[in-house]
Amino acid sequence: MSYQVTLKTSGKQFTVNPDENLLEAALRQGINLPYGCKNGACGSCKGKALEGQVKHGQHSESALSKADETSGSILFCCAHPLSNLLIEAREVQGAGDIAIRKVPCRVNTIEKPSGDVAILKLQLPAAERFQFLAGQYIEFLLKDGQRRAYSIANAPEQEGPLELHIRHLPGGLFTDFVFGVSTPSLKEKDILRFEGPLGSFFLREDSKKPIIFVAAGTGFAPIKSIIEQMQAKKIHRPIHLYWGGRRPSDLYLDDLCKNWANEIADFQYIPVISDALTEDAWHGRTGFVHQAVMDDHPNMKGFQVYACGAPMMVNAARNDFSSQCQLPEEEFFADSFTSAADLAISEEL
Repeated sequence: MSYQVTLKTSGKQFTVNPDENLLEAALRQGINLPYGCKNGACGSCKGKALEGQVKHGQHSESALSKADETSGSILFCCAHPLSNLLIEAREVQGAGDIAIRKVPCRVNTIEKPSGDVAILKLQLPAAERFQFLAGQYIEFLLKDGQRRAYSIANAPEQEGPLELHIRHLPGGLFTDFVFGVSTPSLKEKDILRFEGPLGSFFLREDSKKPIIFVAAGTGFAPIKSIIEQMQAKKIHRPIHLYWGGRRPSDLYLDDLCKNWANEIADFQYIPVISDALTEDAWHGRTGFVHQAVMDDHPNMKGFQVYACGAPMMVNAARNDFSSQCQLPEEEFFADSFTSAADLAISEEL
């Protein structure tokens, strides 16, 4: 049975078919709700059911706790209506004009700036003009029907191949393929297919607020895209970039960030390392990257925050920045890089 969903703020309505969750139905009908992982792990699509009932599919407790459910909170990506609904949700402006398409591509280059990170550059067909917003991601379409999602690391304005940053997770279906662990392995000139652009993680250009970027590991990729877009479009806002890793080698484009700090006005770069070894000779900031942000900015009332990385970091930042640093909830934007370890039903790397 199909049900009708009404958005409280705008009054917009959409229909959910029996085989759809709320997010799928909304996107299909041109209503852009916020989302990230699409598999119940990141919490980016959390909203409220003000009237009516839903049934949730499998999801992470960190994304939606029992207490959240009791209070009426729902995850649009894994909620199936049991009745007509009135929901409270933030609509995303700016992403709806770009069509989501399936696109073939050729592997141009595979570079490894560190032992467990590969920078993949994908050449599109000569006549192909792939549009996306800085910060969005694509999903590779694998032969067995599975998908793997990666953020685009270059700005839309840049000519040339698409750039992706891929961390090797041993046992990962796609990352073993990229890093030559599996047979066959990915090689330059190989043909791949992807679908995109996807996601609601992109710069809100209507704001003039200073920005705090918080990246963990390859969560740096979409933030790089946004910063390069700001440069190309001459968007001038104070920027504080915090990039966290376990060891210094995890900051695989550290020199690029240092160059930004030297070249861009009102730009600060703060690298943060959590588990440096003696041989690393690390003399910079230590600890968790989101805690470093809080130490420097105990009051974030006047900021926008863009956070990207593992769900644990993103969820901690979302909760702590709001509860302890006065960051308005609507000024926190995030993209979580979820994996099979984060949610058993899916592996999104």
